Amino acid sequence: MPQDSIPSVSRTLADFVAASSWAEVEAQSLEARRSILNFFATALGSARDPVVVAAMRTLSPFSGAATATVIGHSERMDAMCAAFLNAVSANLLDFDDTHPDTIIHPAAPVAAPVLALAETRGMTGREVLTAFILGVDVECRIGNSVSPRHYARGWHVTSTCGIFGAAAACAKLLGLPAEGIANAIGIAASQSAGNVENLPSAAKNVSVGNAARNGLFAALLAQQGYEAAPRAIEGPLGWARTMGDEPDIARLLDGLGKTWEIAKNTYKPYPAGIVFHSVIDASLVLRERIGRQVDQIESVTVQGSALLLARGDRPVNNERDARVSIHHGVACGLLLGAAGVAEFARETVVRPDIARLRQKVRGQLDDQMPDGAARVTLRLASGEVFTETVISPRGSQAAPLADRDIEAKLREGVRTGRSDWDADRVIEAVWRLDAVDDIAGFMQSLRPPPASRHAASN
Repeated sequence: MPQDSIPSVSRTLADFVAASSWAEVEAQSLEARRSILNFFATALGSARDPVVVAAMRTLSPFSGAATATVIGHSERMDAMCAAFLNAVSANLLDFDDTHPDTIIHPAAPVAAPVLALAETRGMTGREVLTAFILGVDVECRIGNSVSPRHYARGWHVTSTCGIFGAAAACAKLLGLPAEGIANAIGIAASQSAGNVENLPSAAKNVSVGNAARNGLFAALLAQQGYEAAPRAIEGPLGWARTMGDEPDIARLLDGLGKTWEIAKNTYKPYPAGIVFHSVIDASLVLRERIGRQVDQIESVTVQGSALLLARGDRPVNNERDARVSIHHGVACGLLLGAAGVAEFARETVVRPDIARLRQKVRGQLDDQMPDGAARVTLRLASGEVFTETVISPRGSQAAPLADRDIEAKLREGVRTGRSDWDADRVIEAVWRLDAVDDIAGFMQSLRPPPASRHAASN
């Protein structure tokens, strides 16, 4: 069959997005609300972080009409600035949701622009959920088509694929026809960027923020008649091959409209790279097993896959390094008995006792261990040896977080993020998102009233 007679990836996905209504996605609504609740939890946890505040200062003089909420703040900004900031804050602590097949963090690049656009245009909760579910499907399916090679080459898959989900979701919200949605996806292909080398720095969050903002921008350009090449993703000089991949189109389209990528979503109990969660779980169990003998630990060996060691067997120079370190994960579990936001904060990372224990940890390759699994073995000064293996960590598909765990995560995010937002109000509102008639009113209800803001500033 001639290539020109085969529908392009952009158009096939666009036809699916354009034809899908609330009736087709309603069964995924609960998982979508769990994801959006987790999105608020992580964004609130980072809202006052210096990285977010600096980005607000940078963008503020250039913001247009203040129509969209910046999560955790009383100020509003224009939709594109708010989308950027909320995606950055949701992703900043490495605490956001994860699609296991690709390691994409689906919500940050899609929920941020969808909520900002819907607030600006006064759309409904069902419209938001429909667009969000479809956007997650698009970003993860495109990610499926190039994984795992894409990430292994150094492309930050949340950023590079998240923009496609943002573009498709925003185009859906704007009511664009299939042709317009296809153009939005194609325009996004010209803006896809982000590299893994930048993970230990705030530059990583810039690319996640850009995925959200530029995905919205792509949809708005398509609404104004901008066009893109039909095969901007899979063409000979298209997105996938430019980035070094031959896209697996069959995998991208398999089960389209019948199986949903959001159904695979997982949520982190720890603000660290997901491949390190088994290390933390194993270390927490070992702490219980050795009782008061933590100070007698002589050495610790972490065995795992090549991915685990490539990503986590590294020196720890700052809190960002700590979030992607097998050494710090062990220290949190064994010495602190916890691995929350405080355990990955700078004050903890630089503690001398933590640094000493990190120095006792070494990584060891075990080709038989699946990605995301870990075996932690410690030796005490007495010569006793203790070993714990975790294949499916807490928060994985095999051991998922419950709704109450995500609610607790949001409450903790409000506390550690020093926000004046009311956690219970956010939780209650997100669970009833499918019944909301006006997202502008919904977002306004989450922001503290003016009197509370004034009191909080004194």
